Amino acid sequence: MSKSAGRKVREVPNTGRRRFVGIGQLPVAFAILVLALAARLAGAAEAPGRYQDVLGEAPYLIDVPPDWNGGLVIFAHGYQGEGSGPGFVHGEPLDAYLTSRGYAWAASGYRASGYRPDWFMLDLLELRVHFINRFGPPRWTIIHGQSMGGHIAIASLELYPQVYQGALIECGAIDGVGLADWLYAYTAAAEYFSGLPLLETPRPEFDKLTSVEFLGLMGAPGHYAERGQRFDNVVKHLMGGDLPLRLEGMSERFISNLNPRDPGPEKAQKFASYADTRQIHYGIDPGLGVDEATLNRDIPRVEPEPDAEPNPAFAELTGKIRVPVMTLHETADFRVPFRLEQDYRKRTETAGTSHLLVQRAARAIGHCGFTSAERQLAFFDLVAWIEENTVPEGDHVLGDVAKLGLRWTRTLDSRDPAAPK
Repeated sequence: MSKSAGRKVREVPNTGRRRFVGIGQLPVAFAILVLALAARLAGAAEAPGRYQDVLGEAPYLIDVPPDWNGGLVIFAHGYQGEGSGPGFVHGEPLDAYLTSRGYAWAASGYRASGYRPDWFMLDLLELRVHFINRFGPPRWTIIHGQSMGGHIAIASLELYPQVYQGALIECGAIDGVGLADWLYAYTAAAEYFSGLPLLETPRPEFDKLTSVEFLGLMGAPGHYAERGQRFDNVVKHLMGGDLPLRLEGMSERFISNLNPRDPGPEKAQKFASYADTRQIHYGIDPGLGVDEATLNRDIPRVEPEPDAEPNPAFAELTGKIRVPVMTLHETADFRVPFRLEQDYRKRTETAGTSHLLVQRAARAIGHCGFTSAERQLAFFDLVAWIEENTVPEGDHVLGDVAKLGLRWTRTLDSRDPAAPK
């Protein structure tokens, strides 16, 4: 395989791993604390209401009910694509539910578009200080993240453990940069079984290669050629097992999850530059024409680009959380795979913090499609956990994946093996 400047693609696995700046408190955290303390001393308390403005370069929304009970939710929205200028602000998905129960919320559009949790978690810290300056200090703050917002939320908890008292994460990149690792692991497996130079082919040639030649060689989910069957089996292990509705979910992003080494200006280049698959262990079932040892020896490996400067938001997470975290995740989410939930569970077990993580699965296809009932129950249980130390129930994500989400999914898909026949 040819090698060019930029990201290295190796044929032989390397036991090394990205080791940038470790997860820890950044110096800006001290400035945030000073500002928050000043706000407390000022005793500011503006009138309740709904406010919309711009803080720095980031648009924001704040909603404080007349009977504010002191609880504050900071909402971190998901990826909006690449582009110039700031992102646009999303209202809190629990808006009416929160305000009707006396909780305040605030949401930022962030200073920019793109995939930059390193910037965006600071935008949220600044927004929280702004809230305190205007309305007074909350008795607790929960960060609520969706998709990329899950990366922002979990990195915030590890980097700034003194700020938030809990987190609700939906369909989130809860293992942070592990999402970029996964996407390149998926592409490397596709290259291995198709024999096509997917990692090294730039766009737009890449798009033609995947939509024509790749499909011709592999087939598609439900209609695989022999190579496609092998690839699908490896992806099953990459996803975290034979998850409910896995094949249906894979059908939606079979091609779109493939990414070349240079993702192009319209993709999350900064995020991709930190991808590292050297630690990925690929699984494959026996009888498919290749053994696991050979697969792991010969599959291409992706390393961070040489100019990927140390950045704790794109470093490996540690699992060292100090407050309750509740997560929701679809089993057949192929945009942000369920495997990330399993990986972060393992990090908390290593760190001795797994008692602070409760995970719930929805037996569903797609990304961030939770019902209001599923989301509200999770928030209600999280608040009870914070205020009353009542630990909620969840799923055993490292156990029998066939049983995931049976308690939490409100309506089973007709294609689900567990659905009534």
